Amino acid sequence: MSRLKVRNGIRLTSSYIVLIILSIAAIYPALWIILGAVRPGKSLYSKTLFPEEFTLDHFRELFTSNQVMFPQWYMNTLKVSLASMILGVLLTLLTSYALSRFRFSGRQNALSVLLILGMFPGFMSMIAIFLLFKEWGLIDTHLALIMVYAAGAPLGLTLITKGFFDTIPRSLDEAARIDGASNFRIFGSIILPLSRPILTYLALLQFVGPWVDFIFARLILRSKHKWTVAVGMWDMVANSQNTNFTVFAAGAVLISVPITILFIFMQRLLVEGLTSGASKG
Repeated sequence: MSRLKVRNGIRLTSSYIVLIILSIAAIYPALWIILGAVRPGKSLYSKTLFPEEFTLDHFRELFTSNQVMFPQWYMNTLKVSLASMILGVLLTLLTSYALSRFRFSGRQNALSVLLILGMFPGFMSMIAIFLLFKEWGLIDTHLALIMVYAAGAPLGLTLITKGFFDTIPRSLDEAARIDGASNFRIFGSIILPLSRPILTYLALLQFVGPWVDFIFARLILRSKHKWTVAVGMWDMVANSQNTNFTVFAAGAVLISVPITILFIFMQRLLVEGLTSGASKG
């Protein structure tokens, strides 16, 4: 019995040590960026973690500088993220509903294809997508970003959403059909009201993805006034003549604010949607 207690104590202590190390690794870089945003000067390096003086000049510079178009980049990113979220969530819901409720030839093959395609990294198809958009004249447009972000949502989110829909009793569908409801009526009046957790999960993921994406946005967008915040802020520090890392840190803080607020207020629905959707395949 004593050996069991010692073993459990060691296991519990090891778990706490690992959690503490992971917490420090996650919190320290974020804390450094936040403090760097209010540190005077242009360098993030400092002998002390907490600056001796605090300033908000870097935040003001984001909105007053002639070289930094942060408000424009911010609105561009918001537009692309919201449009991608709405279209991506709609496509994912319709695809998941069809795979969950209907039985048709090739259904299992479709699930297998979605699973396999979701394993491949998105950048593998970037050259092909770039050439295709070049032929369509969509290079340097926000529409190109929205199309790719929205169309890619079902690949990674359909299986989780289908698993959530599988937990909704089919007897509700059958009762609605007896009353003469169509499939779209069942989907809109029964399935969606019961799917708030998974809707929250889908909306947050589909919003955050375009909000922080850099690689594809850098490939498609060429005009400075059309950049997203990720591309614009990269340009702020990539130029050898501009090493204002404290302004970069201030922009990073402003970018993280809306995402952090959304996750804090929707954390319960987010976890519920993820765990419910993962209960069935």
